[in-house]
Amino acid sequence: MNNLQHPVSYITGMTTNRASLLLQELGVRTCNDFLHLFPFRYIDKTTFYKINQLQNSQAEVQVIGKITQIKTVKQQRGSRLVATFIDETGTMELVWFKGVKWIKDSLKINTPYVVYGKLNSYNNSFSIAHPEMELLTAHQKKIHSSMQPVYPSTETLTNKGFSNKVYRTLMQNLFVQINGRFEETLPNSLLQSEQLISKREAMLNIHFPKSQELLAKAHTRLKFEELFFIQLQLLRKKLIRQSKFKGFVFENVGTHFNNFYKEHLPFDLTNAQKRVLKEIRKDVASGVHMNRLLQGDVGSGKTIVALLSMLLAIDNGFQAALIAPTEILATQHYNALAEMVTPLGLSISLLTGSVKAKQRRIIHQQLEEGSLHILVGTHALLEDKVQFQNLGIAIIDEQHRFGVAQRSKMWQKGNVALKLPPHILVMTATPIPRTLAMSLYGDLDISVIDELPPGRKEVKTVHRYDSNRLAVFKFLKDEIAKGRQVYVVYPLIQESAAMDYKDLMDGYESISRDFPQPQYQISIVHGKMKPEDKEYEMQRFVKGETHIMVATTVIEVGVNVPNASVMVVESSERFGLSQLHQLRGRVGRGADQSFCILMTDFKLSDDAKIRLKTMVDTSDGFQIAEVDLKLRGPGNLMGTQQSGVVNLKIADLVKDTAILTKARNMAMAILQDDADLSKPENSLLKKTYTELQKRQGLWANIS
Repeated sequence: MNNLQHPVSYITGMTTNRASLLLQELGVRTCNDFLHLFPFRYIDKTTFYKINQLQNSQAEVQVIGKITQIKTVKQQRGSRLVATFIDETGTMELVWFKGVKWIKDSLKINTPYVVYGKLNSYNNSFSIAHPEMELLTAHQKKIHSSMQPVYPSTETLTNKGFSNKVYRTLMQNLFVQINGRFEETLPNSLLQSEQLISKREAMLNIHFPKSQELLAKAHTRLKFEELFFIQLQLLRKKLIRQSKFKGFVFENVGTHFNNFYKEHLPFDLTNAQKRVLKEIRKDVASGVHMNRLLQGDVGSGKTIVALLSMLLAIDNGFQAALIAPTEILATQHYNALAEMVTPLGLSISLLTGSVKAKQRRIIHQQLEEGSLHILVGTHALLEDKVQFQNLGIAIIDEQHRFGVAQRSKMWQKGNVALKLPPHILVMTATPIPRTLAMSLYGDLDISVIDELPPGRKEVKTVHRYDSNRLAVFKFLKDEIAKGRQVYVVYPLIQESAAMDYKDLMDGYESISRDFPQPQYQISIVHGKMKPEDKEYEMQRFVKGETHIMVATTVIEVGVNVPNASVMVVESSERFGLSQLHQLRGRVGRGADQSFCILMTDFKLSDDAKIRLKTMVDTSDGFQIAEVDLKLRGPGNLMGTQQSGVVNLKIADLVKDTAILTKARNMAMAILQDDADLSKPENSLLKKTYTELQKRQGLWANIS
C-alpha cells in the first residue's frame, strides 16, 4: 500500500464492523488517521525484577521463577486458585478468581515461567492476580518489542472486543503493508539543527519502541512536527494578510482624540493602557490591515482603549462599530460610551434584536449617510441590511463567543469601493495562557493590559463551608447596612437544569426567610424567565431598588453595578476557574472594599480544592488561566468551537511549552527568509503545508 489516505478497511484484518466502530468512536477514517492514534502509555517489559526487589509502588512487574505449589481455596462464592511462585530471592503468590479448573490443569510445577502483571501487596507479601504467563523457553524464542503500546479506547470499543491486542495486531499489519515507507515532512537541515530523528524512525518507535531512549526521541520529533506546522500555517496566514490586505491609514491624531484625551479622560491611563494604545496607533498608521487581540482582566480598562481607537478612526473620516455577544453587554457598552462621546458632539446608536423597526430604519439611513459615527450592538450588526458608509474599525468584545463565519461578516462591512476591510480589534476578558494564545491566535498581534487602574481595590476572596452560613448571612446584613448590594449566584449546568432550578428556588426561599421584607428587597433572575421580566429584575438591582440579586450565571457577563460589594457563589466547587474569576469581576467596580465568598460542601475533589485555593490566593487572571489550562486541557478551556487548532494528536500545550517556542521560532526564521516557501530546500515544507491547507481548510484571513 502506498497511499495512506485509503480507508482503514485496506488494513489486513480490519473488518467492516471494526472500521465503522473506529469511525463512530474515534473519528478514524483513513490509514493515516489510524497511524496517528498514538499510544498513551507503554507496558515496559525490558526489566525483570527479583522477588526481593519488589516494592509497593510498582504498578506492573515482570518476574522469572517457578511454581512450587498449587491450591484451591474455597470462598463465599466459588473458589480461587493460589499458586506459590518462587525465585532464588523469595516467594510470592499468583491468584486466579476465574477459569480456575482450566488454569489449574494448564500450570506446570517446577518449570521456569515469565510472569507479568499488576502487583498487589498485603502484610508485606506480594501477589499478582490473573498474571500474563509464558514458559521461559517460549519467551526466549520470540522477537520482543521491549515495550508494549497501550492505545486510546472507549467503553464501546472494549465491549465490542476491540481490545488493545487487536489494536497492536492491526497496527503491525499496517506497518508490514506500507513496508516502513513514510514520507519525510521536514528538511534535512532542520532535522540536523534540531537533532531530530527521521519520520520513519519516529513512527516505528512511537508504536513499537526499541528502547526508552528511542521512544523519547520519537515523542520529541512528532511533537515538534505537529507544533511546527501549526505555527507555520498561523504565521504564514499573518504574513499573507500583512502583504495582501492593505488597511486604511489613520494618519491624523485629530481633534476628537486630543480633546477627549486632554479634557474628558475619566482617569489617568495606566502604563499598560498607554503601551497597548501605542501598538494600535502604529498598526493603523502603517497601511497594513490591523488584526489585533486585546487581552485584559475584568476591570483593566479595555473599553477606554477601544474608545480611543474609535476616535482615531473618526478623526480620519471613518465610522466605528463595537459588537458584543449579549444585549446586556451591548447596552452596558453603549451607556458607558454614550456618556463619554456625547460631550464631543459625536453621534452614537445602539442596535440589538429588540430595537423597533422604525428606529432601525433611522439607524440604517444615518449609517449609510455617514452621519452616525459609532454603532454599538449585538449580532444584529452582522445583518446584510446594516451598511456603513465608511467603516474604519470594528471592535469585537468577548470574541470567543462569536464563530469565524460571524466574524468574517464584519470584514465585508468595510469600504466596498476601495475593497478594504475595517481594522479589527478583538477583546477578551478571559486571560489566555501564552502557549494557548500562540496556538489559537498565533496569526494575530497580541496586546495585553496587565495592570489595574489606580484606586481599584483587590477583591478579598474567602472559602467558607455550608456550616458557616449564619456567619456569612450576618456579614451580608452588615454590608447591606452600609448601603451596599449583594449577588448570590447558583450554578447552572444544562444537563441538570431541573435540579439547578430547584437549588436556586430553595436558596431564594432560604434567603427570603433570613432577609425578610420590607427591610430587605430581593431580585431573582434565571434562565426560565421571559427576557422582559429578567431585564426588569436586573434594572431594579442596577437602580439600587433591591439589596440582593439571587441569580444563575446569567450575570457572568455584562452587569455593572459599582455599588455591589459582595459576590456569594453557592456550590462554587461546581464552577470552572475562569467562570469563578469572571463572577468575581462583577464586584470591586466601585471605590469600596469588595468581597467574594466561595461556599461549598465539605466533600471536595482534589481539582475543586486546587481551584478554590487558586481563587483565594490570587486575582491575577493570567495565573488563574495557567492553572485552569493544567486542570482542564486546552480544548475544554476554549470551548468546543474554539478547540479546532488545539485538537492535537501528540503534543501537549501545558507540558510542551519549550518545544512549542522552539517550533514557532524556527517557523518564523524560515518564513522571514522565504515567505512563499519557494526555495528548493523548503520544497518538503511547501508540499506538507499545501496538503494540510487542503485537509484542514483553515479560514484564510479571519482569525
